[in-house]
Amino acid sequence: MMSETRSSRKALKSRNLFIGVALTSIFALAALLSLIWTPYDVTQLDISSKLKSPSWEHLFGTDHFGRDTFSMVMVGAQTSISVAFIAVGIGMGLGVPLGLSAAAYRGGLLDEFIMRGNDLIFAFPSLLIAIMITAVFGPSAVNAIIAIGIFNIPVFARLSRGAALPLWTRDFILSARVAGKGSARISVEHILPNITNLLVVQGTIQFSLGILAEAGLSYVGLGVQPPIPSWGRMLAESQTLISIAPHLALFPGFAILLTVLGLNLAGDGLRDLLDPRIRRTRR
Repeated sequence: MMSETRSSRKALKSRNLFIGVALTSIFALAALLSLIWTPYDVTQLDISSKLKSPSWEHLFGTDHFGRDTFSMVMVGAQTSISVAFIAVGIGMGLGVPLGLSAAAYRGGLLDEFIMRGNDLIFAFPSLLIAIMITAVFGPSAVNAIIAIGIFNIPVFARLSRGAALPLWTRDFILSARVAGKGSARISVEHILPNITNLLVVQGTIQFSLGILAEAGLSYVGLGVQPPIPSWGRMLAESQTLISIAPHLALFPGFAILLTVLGLNLAGDGLRDLLDPRIRRTRR
């Protein structure tokens, strides 16, 4: 109970964590709310209301088709967050087992095969992977998720392997071996719980990068396709109208900025809260 109270106090004292969670929560709530309600239908065109400036009727103005920009930003939050969340989940779900397996058989053929495979994936940026995938299957949200997810696999594989390697020489791991536990069971029962903090922090960072990647893919037309709104595509559509309707680029741009900033601040705050070395330094 005492340790939980101290952790709670430290969390409250962490400005980065508080601000990051607050910013992220705003856009997460907007994404959830857009599932059941938006001020206007984002698929309905109203040419008579096109390019209206922000007002009480349309808080963020309207685009060149007369669609409400505020509603589109809300649905865009749903798109970006869901794509990034699933992609990071794929990366973590495949990368962590690969990294733990490489650490368990360090120096062996399996370790070498996994790490060289990671190097191969790192040689191709997510945008290039997306181009290759969409060239075969066509642009879509699913293909964007696959491209971002593939790029996240080596990130989590390298992290989990690097964090697990020192643990294999610890006494409690040797005791588990003496007790007859195999490498797979030791990885799940003893190694994984000890590196979960690192994975959570890295997952938060990759989540923010996933949102940026989704926006970038949608900007070049390889992500979510019309009529589903996307922050990246909203920026792409606004670039030719920025001199007469700057709000079309301003609001989705700030949405990306604040969401990524919030996730990075939350990740930084979690690192300060969960890293025992930082806690010892601050005492």
